[in-house]
Amino acid sequence: MSGKNNIVIKQFHLADTKNGVISVSHIEEPYGDGSFSVVSIGISLKKDSNEPDWKAHIPYDNLDELIEALNEAKTKFGNK
Repeated sequence: MSGKNNIVIKQFHLADTKNGVISVSHIEEPYGDGSFSVVSIGISLKKDSNEPDWKAHIPYDNLDELIEALNEAKTKFGNK
């Protein structure tokens, strides 16, 4: 992942996969000098969080809305 400083916050197994991993990281200046820090959510199917197959960078200003949307999805569609 790019950026000046990549701090892994948490990694956990990706459900329904053999070797999949979800990683959550803090990345400083992901788009170059002066860019705002983001939370990076990486999905790796090969158990290598340093080379994710997919990733999303979420600005900190959008975290509350994202968490709300994820909780809504879990309530409406999640396995119980």
